[in-house]
Amino acid sequence: MTVGRHEHGDPDRSESFGEGLLGGLLDPAHELPPDRVGPVVADLLVRLGCREVRTLLQDYGQQKLVPLPGEGLAGGEPLPVDRSKAGRCFLTSRPVETASAEGVRVHVPLLAGGDQAGVLAVSLDTVDDDDRRILRRIAGLVADLLQTKNGYTDLFFRTRRGEPMSVAAEIQWSLLPPLAMSMPRVAVAGALEPAYDVAGDSFDYALNGDAFHLAMIDAMGHGLDAATMATVAIGAYRHARRISVELSEIYLFMDRAVAEQFAPDHFVTAQMIRLDTDTGRLRWVNAGHPAPMLIREHRVVRRLNSPTTLPVGFGGDQPQIGEVTLEPGDRVLCFTDGLVEEHENGREQFGEDRLIDCVHRLDRADRSVRAVARDLSHTLIRARDGATTDDATLVLVEWRG
Repeated sequence: MTVGRHEHGDPDRSESFGEGLLGGLLDPAHELPPDRVGPVVADLLVRLGCREVRTLLQDYGQQKLVPLPGEGLAGGEPLPVDRSKAGRCFLTSRPVETASAEGVRVHVPLLAGGDQAGVLAVSLDTVDDDDRRILRRIAGLVADLLQTKNGYTDLFFRTRRGEPMSVAAEIQWSLLPPLAMSMPRVAVAGALEPAYDVAGDSFDYALNGDAFHLAMIDAMGHGLDAATMATVAIGAYRHARRISVELSEIYLFMDRAVAEQFAPDHFVTAQMIRLDTDTGRLRWVNAGHPAPMLIREHRVVRRLNSPTTLPVGFGGDQPQIGEVTLEPGDRVLCFTDGLVEEHENGREQFGEDRLIDCVHRLDRADRSVRAVARDLSHTLIRARDGATTDDATLVLVEWRG
């Protein structure tokens, strides 16, 4: 008599229903054309008993969730992030379920690397814990697929673009890392306005072991000239960071790169930060930027003033480095001058005092850095009636300890 291996204590390797579902996405993934991601996901979810499948992607302005087109996917109008169940799922990064006479509508966050691409929405007759587990895992695979396939298609970009975008903004968005990252010891989130016409503002970050690196820059001018200068500055920053030079040397490297490529009167203001995620030791170099703000227990407790050096491109001396030790839960807000120097409704400048008031209203307990950064940027835009004459960028970093 032949005895199966599982009867001798070996694990049962036969394919379960859940593994078969995931395999339906994993097996063809490496050769799956980008425009087939949505239809394959829809077919797979139908096997789970789902209907009205929608893959909703965040638009570049962080205002709407836009349905990804594709065979088998439900279409429809974009949903507002601020006034919808899908938006609540997106902002909290938690599933949201809504019961009705027709069944249950389930929204699951599309999380990849701590960033959130959007929301997976399905309807089922009933939902149990097995359904929730499988949906969560499928959503994780879909998010990874979207991120991977995005590198060689325009489909997802076109879906997310809510209005015409300038060439300068196209350059800047292609330069940016994901707007948000959430890891056990550190989280970061950024926002850029005007999203479809940004030119000189940019930021970059990297998590290398226990070292978190961040740079924020503001290239002078507008349009393609500013975008070109920002590209050189960020490229120089990345190169210097990747060869592991010190903060002060990173500044000198960026300074030389900009000075060699542009006229003597061209410059980039910059701020470079390094955070030790083990100890909370934060070190920074300020080259003509507004001082960051330290937020502790949801209140701005101080400005991180430090000796500044000349903007990048002006040949400043080797800079002095500021240093502070963070406490678990501390947040650091970095921003460009466009955030505070813009005039509110044609009157006086918005100013840092108003910025601090907004932080105190929005940075509340249990709100992620991604939600706070987004809401803070949008609050300031609304206060100016949506008008802006300069780029306005902010980045919020949280040390979790």
